[in-house]
Amino acid sequence: MRTEFLHFAPPLIGEEEIDEVVSTLRGGWITTGERAQRFEVDFRAYVGAKAALALSSATSAMHVALAALGIGEGDAVVSTTMTFASTIHVIEHQRAHPMLVDVDPDTLNINPDLVEAAVRSNARVKAIMPVHLYGHPAEMDKIYDIARRHRIAVVEDAAHSLSARYRDRMIGAPAPGFDQPNLVAFSFYATKNLTTGEGGMLTGPADLIESARVWSLHGMSRDAFKRYTSEGSWRYEVVLPGFKYNMADLQAAIGIHQLKRLPEMQRRRSSIVAQYDEALSELEALETPVARPEVESAWHIYLLRLRPGRLRIDRDQFIEELRNRNIGASVHFIPIHAHAYYRERYGLRPEQFPVAQEEFERMLSLPLSPAHSDKDVADVIDAVTDVVNKNRR
Repeated sequence: MRTEFLHFAPPLIGEEEIDEVVSTLRGGWITTGERAQRFEVDFRAYVGAKAALALSSATSAMHVALAALGIGEGDAVVSTTMTFASTIHVIEHQRAHPMLVDVDPDTLNINPDLVEAAVRSNARVKAIMPVHLYGHPAEMDKIYDIARRHRIAVVEDAAHSLSARYRDRMIGAPAPGFDQPNLVAFSFYATKNLTTGEGGMLTGPADLIESARVWSLHGMSRDAFKRYTSEGSWRYEVVLPGFKYNMADLQAAIGIHQLKRLPEMQRRRSSIVAQYDEALSELEALETPVARPEVESAWHIYLLRLRPGRLRIDRDQFIEELRNRNIGASVHFIPIHAHAYYRERYGLRPEQFPVAQEEFERMLSLPLSPAHSDKDVADVIDAVTDVVNKNRR
């Protein structure tokens, strides 16, 4: 058994990132500036987007996306209960109404048939917010078709899904033939496939990205970088009641080099997933993750599900048993309908979301990071196997 605790998803930071941060500190400009602009250009090229905006988080990216689309009070947005709360918070922040639907039982992504029903039931729906959960893209052909027929926008929560592909198109690139507004939000939180500590990116059409840019920095007509350089002017005008969501150069300094190393880090993630799959698929008490043939998952999360009736312990006890063996595990996510605010505000009940509720009660996430060694991975496999063998029915 391990003698040191294995953290769930430590970042993999190299000397290039450290050197760039030091150079930024010594350069005298640490907030939004040339490095943030460079990161946007590099990121746009990497995913094949028309335009990109570096921001303080994926949450802020989703928020300015809704603001740029003009979604507000009286509007409705369809999304999923199986996500982190921030996806739904931004709808609330805009005083719009979140319409939550259940998920597919295999990928746990939003169920397009239920999206269709929700859109048909409410003429005020202005957008669909699918979540590419765990790095596995949602069924975007069906979602784009719904949005096209009903003439509504799509704002994708791709917090887990940098480098994921759907039918050979990288998430974040424009979908061929889709003629409605489409914005995609990415996360660079500490545990993500690419990290800047905190941070995010929004991709989409150039006009919407420029509108989002104004929303992202106090609604000012000029950004701070231009105001305080030799080419800038002290004079500015506030044209919108904007937010403070810009990414600092200190964060972008990390992201520039993380992006260069991302293909290598993705290969390592895939290698770890393959090791988990090979070993854990042999255990009848467990279900390993699904990957549909039309997608290339980003493998942000490795999801295990306990098969009902096969073990004498439940999910919570399973995680505690792993912790006793110095293995850090987690749960992604507590469904939105289970949280007090949304449960009480909208009268949500578990029986409205039978798939999400049932799957939540038996899911856990294993450690997964390119920083993990083969020895770390072997320790996780040994611990999971030991917990299963000692708790079989």
